[in-house]
Amino acid sequence: MLLLGIDLGSSSVKVSVVDGATGKTLSAASWPPAEMEISAPLPGWAEQEPEEWWKNFTLALADCLDSLGSKRKDIGAIGISYQMHGLVVVDKNKKVLRPSIIWCDSRAVEIGARAFEKLGKDFSLHHLLNSPGNFTASKLAWVKENEPEIFKKIHKIMLPGDYLAMRLTDEIKTTYTGLSEGIFWDFMRGEVSGELLECYGISPDLLPEAGRSFSIQGGLTASVAAELGLTPGIPVSYRAGDQPNNALSLNVLKPGEVAATAGTSGVIYGVSDRAQFDPMSRINTFLHVNHTERLTRLGVLLCINGTGILNSWLKKYTGAGLSYPEMNDMAAPVNPGSDGLMILPFGNGAERMFRNRDIGASMHGLNFNIHRQGHLYRAAQEAIAYSFRFGLEIMKETGINPTVIRAGESNMFLSKVFRDILSSLTSTVITLYNTDGSIGAARGAGIGCGYYRSDEDAFTGLKVTGTSEPDPQLSMIYDVNYMEWLELLDNHLYIQ
Repeated sequence: MLLLGIDLGSSSVKVSVVDGATGKTLSAASWPPAEMEISAPLPGWAEQEPEEWWKNFTLALADCLDSLGSKRKDIGAIGISYQMHGLVVVDKNKKVLRPSIIWCDSRAVEIGARAFEKLGKDFSLHHLLNSPGNFTASKLAWVKENEPEIFKKIHKIMLPGDYLAMRLTDEIKTTYTGLSEGIFWDFMRGEVSGELLECYGISPDLLPEAGRSFSIQGGLTASVAAELGLTPGIPVSYRAGDQPNNALSLNVLKPGEVAATAGTSGVIYGVSDRAQFDPMSRINTFLHVNHTERLTRLGVLLCINGTGILNSWLKKYTGAGLSYPEMNDMAAPVNPGSDGLMILPFGNGAERMFRNRDIGASMHGLNFNIHRQGHLYRAAQEAIAYSFRFGLEIMKETGINPTVIRAGESNMFLSKVFRDILSSLTSTVITLYNTDGSIGAARGAGIGCGYYRSDEDAFTGLKVTGTSEPDPQLSMIYDVNYMEWLELLDNHLYIQ
């Protein structure tokens, strides 16, 4: 059987087809060639049109199937990974009522803060394991408060992956994991939080029917199958947010294992068997993809909004046609510390680890007589690594203390410069694997439809492709540089 994996990101949609028996990727494509636009009608807002996701998915799939040829008929299951925390609202005819409010949108921060005060710190931290913050439930409350006419028309709300699944199957469903990422889940009771819904005045009828991440969640309709060139009835058998799915793709399923990614945002994601929270709500806890009533598996996540988007911004506006590998080549010979140039990379909305403050990005120590393009690119990669260390130190307070971090062959981790900086800065081994989000979603589909007899069978073909180990000399240099960067950050936060 062949397995189709879809990874719906905020930058692009990637599609992969994996041979279930060997784990080999037979075909892969992504769309659009340039990154998808994020609309910001007002400061702090971030929106995308769900129809654009669908269009880019169909174009990526067409490219993927073209290279696959007649083997497309062997595709037997579909898995979906998607950008987390977004809000899609539809009416009774399944028509989208407004652009999706996506993960990095900050407009609901104040609404979440008011809910945290109303629900109480003790309830929020022990039942929700977090403050309501800027998650999907708070975004929906924003629509209720600011767009009442649209709110009245809402039949169901969805996460981005739920929307894509709806287009494929004509069924509106979600997962327990998805409900937890939207802050709807009561971890103490193991059900949707009635107190949260009551606080926001949200009817439980607006929430879709939920099921496990690994389960049959509908079949490909005949009309959509004809449009896509696939066989009708292929089951959608796996669905998860991009970070739990990234962990799955790396076989991070057991307590103590840690995965990381650095796409538009950067994430450290550890698996735990204990319900734990950060008293300052700087980390997020979700039901992991393999959580069951009998087996507690929780994902502890720290998100840094401004990581790869900084590198992308530099490429777009200073790169003059350079590719990312060319930018890495220019960064490599620059001295560690970038000759005094430092960047705070937090220019992509409210940062959870700063308690939902939008502190912006800034550049410090720029010397017109010394610094060149290569300094910009190395300083950016150093800044991203510094933010990862800062986040990792927060996570250590909750018991997540890795010596090895697993990552896929994608985004910032493709850069050896970045991997070496991060490894030396955090005293961890960075292990790179031949996987990504769409491949992980394909493997998840195989588990969900019952093709694999065990989780272990699903990871045939997963191989280590690279390792970065701490360099003692670099570690000493970067320990000093990190403390200087941290002082710069502290001063910036104080001034704000």
